[in-house]
Amino acid sequence: MHLVQPTQIHIALDMMGGDHGPLITLPAAIQAVQEIPNLLLTLCGDAAVLQRELSQAGCGNHPRLRIQPCSQQVSMCEKPSSALRNKRDSSMRVALELVEQGQASACVSAGNTGALIAMAHFVLKMLSGVERPALISTLPSTAAQPVYMLDLGATVNCDADTLFQFAVMGSVMAEEVEGLQAPRLALLNMGEEEIKGTDQIKQAAVLLSECDELNYIGFIEGNDIFSGKADVIICDGFVGNVALKTCEGVAKLIINQIRATLLSSLVGRIVGKVAQPWLKSMVKGVNPDQYNGASLIGLRGIVVKSHGNASKEAFLSAIRQAVREVERQVPAKIKDRLEQVLIGKA
Repeated sequence: MHLVQPTQIHIALDMMGGDHGPLITLPAAIQAVQEIPNLLLTLCGDAAVLQRELSQAGCGNHPRLRIQPCSQQVSMCEKPSSALRNKRDSSMRVALELVEQGQASACVSAGNTGALIAMAHFVLKMLSGVERPALISTLPSTAAQPVYMLDLGATVNCDADTLFQFAVMGSVMAEEVEGLQAPRLALLNMGEEEIKGTDQIKQAAVLLSECDELNYIGFIEGNDIFSGKADVIICDGFVGNVALKTCEGVAKLIINQIRATLLSSLVGRIVGKVAQPWLKSMVKGVNPDQYNGASLIGLRGIVVKSHGNASKEAFLSAIRQAVREVERQVPAKIKDRLEQVLIGKA
């Protein structure tokens, strides 16, 4: 009997992006190919640096780690317009072009967010029916599955139509990646009452309420983001980014406070030793690293944005996210759903 070989998944990595570059991205890439047998990674960046680090790690000739030489890199403080004009041979731009050319199925970068959005928009273009891209990621929830939230910073100002498009795309992500049927959609607002919120939020609520293809449940407040009331939470990029960074800060505060309390006395250290398995599980549940990897959706290709200060584990999480989206053909599913919804609105 012949064994069926899994289809190979090819992902391009921006190895030079982020606060730490190859010191983080390379160990994550090595672990990713060890963990996922059908994964092929193209490492875009300084060839000499990458080859040296691969050799030191004992992976100099790994068959599923390929180096794509790039002479430039985008700094974390560079203006997006400058990067778009002047960094055509940067590790970020080359990784995106590999996706556009069909040589890779996804791109993962921890680099400059503004530059990545600008380059991805220029290189990959938007899906028909989508005006602006959105960053979407998961957050922990009291429910069995995490909650999706978008936009997290790609589009700061959104009109009602853009928020509606975000809702459609978020619904597809929850269905395809989490396997949810008719995911519950909610608009993030300053109150649950219909009279509250900006004109854009109120108009988006009307559009969503009139769409039979979407399971819109109404407004949700910030204190219910983690409650499990909604599967997908929609907002503009300004609100979403502030909410995300606040959530991450609170999570780190909780982790640090627990550690400090347990180490502050002999009794605390004893309790910590006894409760170590429970504490590890609890810390893992709120650790932002495992939720790293915001997808830039609405494009004609898959782009996953990792935090700039991501750890190896966090960047690995972003690679895993890209693999899941490739396996489930997320852009094609979003395109199909948008066409279905837009026809229903016509």
